[in-house]
Amino acid sequence: MIVAVPKEIAPGERRVAVVPETVARLVKSGTEVVVQAGAGLAAGYRDGDYEQAGARVVADAAALYGSADVVLKIEKPRRNEETGQDELELLKPGSVLIAMLDPLRNEDLVRRLAERHITSFSMDAIPRITRAQSMDVLSSQASIAGYKAVLLAANALPRLFPMMTTAAGTIRPAKVFVLGAGVAGLQAIATAKRLGAVVEAFDVRAVTKEQVESLGARFVHIDLEEDAETAGGYAKEVSEETHRREQELIHRHAREADVIITTAQIPGKPAPRLITEAMVKDMKEGSVIVDVAAPTGGNCELTELGRDVVKHGVTIIGPANLPAMVPYHASQMYSRNIVTFFETLVKDGKVVTDLADEVVKSCLVTDGGRVVFPPLQAKNG
Repeated sequence: MIVAVPKEIAPGERRVAVVPETVARLVKSGTEVVVQAGAGLAAGYRDGDYEQAGARVVADAAALYGSADVVLKIEKPRRNEETGQDELELLKPGSVLIAMLDPLRNEDLVRRLAERHITSFSMDAIPRITRAQSMDVLSSQASIAGYKAVLLAANALPRLFPMMTTAAGTIRPAKVFVLGAGVAGLQAIATAKRLGAVVEAFDVRAVTKEQVESLGARFVHIDLEEDAETAGGYAKEVSEETHRREQELIHRHAREADVIITTAQIPGKPAPRLITEAMVKDMKEGSVIVDVAAPTGGNCELTELGRDVVKHGVTIIGPANLPAMVPYHASQMYSRNIVTFFETLVKDGKVVTDLADEVVKSCLVTDGGRVVFPPLQAKNG
């Protein structure tokens, strides 16, 4: 079996799907690994590192895709604007693609994969169950995003995070308000606390209170008469009345915050709008918002994807790909996740789609020329 690792071509993407450490693991198990030249350079991994680990390095993308039984990627296939090549068209019919496909937002791509008889798995659909923790790319990449978001905020804020006692007097610590207490939010809390900030956090899921407080932050909440959590542990959309009440709470705390880190996202749907322009107008001059949810629409009404803007005296940062800003370790973590998942698929040297396996069934998007992803089937009847 030949497993291929192409160079990512999405704008701003510096990660690579498989690092030399895990190439060696694949080769040891009898898998032939082919890596595109330069695939890991932006993340700090040289072609020689891959060759030393046992991989074969090839320069031509078409040759790489054409020889592959399985392709391991980070980003979904796209058209290469420099060469005119479409990665999807390069995939060999009957081959296997494993990547973050975001199927609910990319239905046309999913349809085309099915038409080309590509068996595809989406790493962003790994279920949040104990057995799948070692494959959970959303969690591993979100932890990096939460960490980096706080560093961006600290760099943009015109004041210090920690309390300091100096010859010039005592400097009060910055106040950080984190919206969303999932993996990214919890990492943001931990990072802000380590930098010395006073931290508050909000989440519609009451179950997160203990986790927030265990990190030394204050949990702020509203009493709900509805369940705001999915069976998979994610936040879900709430009623208009609940949304109105949460915005009132957020507005009160936003007035006092020096930094707001927003991380609230709903799988397969646009990010909920939690910060309005009116709230931004009431924030302190020089305060900072880092919108981790910018790639899915943003939690702040004024966020601009991929840009840092100043509105009403507030710096609003809308990063397009936070994990790619820390590509060495982001790639390392993703690589361990995706290879662990790949290994669960292999039986006697072949990829087997065992639908009795909950992890496989949750991630399988297309198979046998059909779209089989359960959420898409439910959406389209």
